[in-house]
Amino acid sequence: MQGKIVKGIAGVYYVSAGGSRYECKARGIFRKEHRKPLVGDEVRLDVLDEEERLGNIRELLPRRSELIRPAVANVDQALILFSLVRPRPSFNLLDRFLIMMKQQGLPCIICFNKQDLDKGGEGESCCQVYAGSGCPVLVISTFSGTGMEELQPLLEGKTTAVAGPSGAGKSSLINSLQSAVVMQTGGLSAKIERGKHTTRHSEIIAIRENTYLLDTPGFSALGIFSMEKEDLSRFYPELDAYEKECRFGGCSHIGEPQCGVKAAVAAGKIHPVRYRNYCLLYEELKNRKKYECFR
Repeated sequence: MQGKIVKGIAGVYYVSAGGSRYECKARGIFRKEHRKPLVGDEVRLDVLDEEERLGNIRELLPRRSELIRPAVANVDQALILFSLVRPRPSFNLLDRFLIMMKQQGLPCIICFNKQDLDKGGEGESCCQVYAGSGCPVLVISTFSGTGMEELQPLLEGKTTAVAGPSGAGKSSLINSLQSAVVMQTGGLSAKIERGKHTTRHSEIIAIRENTYLLDTPGFSALGIFSMEKEDLSRFYPELDAYEKECRFGGCSHIGEPQCGVKAAVAAGKIHPVRYRNYCLLYEELKNRKKYECFR
């Protein structure tokens, strides 16, 4: 029987197949071959007990994509979800999410949630920051339903990994996109305004036929990426577009004179928040290389 791993916890894999969900173990040969089943994997399984819905995974089918963090397979795109308020969005962290997903070849959708609590017009300013990012940017409310009609067509027929910091409302978003509430939601820690980490494992949820959401644990921080500092501008499309106007080849867009990117920032063609994040991440990559040289 063929199915899809929809959840995995401590070596136990739950496989959706033939309209049922089976609790499965993986064959030992996978460990010998250093292959680990991932949520999202298409598999072949042997049914051991139909009544108890027990089985064994005997074959992992070829993957069309694989993410390292979160460790999942066969995902088509990522939805990066941040809240507008409570907590306020960290644009630096959002950029890190975008870079992490794009490094793994995934197109991204940016969503800012909690529009119903946005009394200061933060949604509009957030959209302006990412207008040149090359990603669709939406302002939504899982509470009032604002923006959900615009979001749903972007998800149709795809498996979408929902990622973002704790407290952004990932589980609430998934609940609002399906008829049955299956994900536990939690409040915010009053002291630090972070989510209570109700999602502790990755899980695929079908919201319509051939349309899946993958809920992932929340992150409050992301480390630096495996890349050279010279490659960073490729992950900022609005900067990359003006690189040809730089006087010097290999311009870092930070200290060099006659830089097309800095001129575009000064002219308001590149949002200063995005440029500032680029500079901070560039310096972080630069300092990491310095540290590695002295180890």
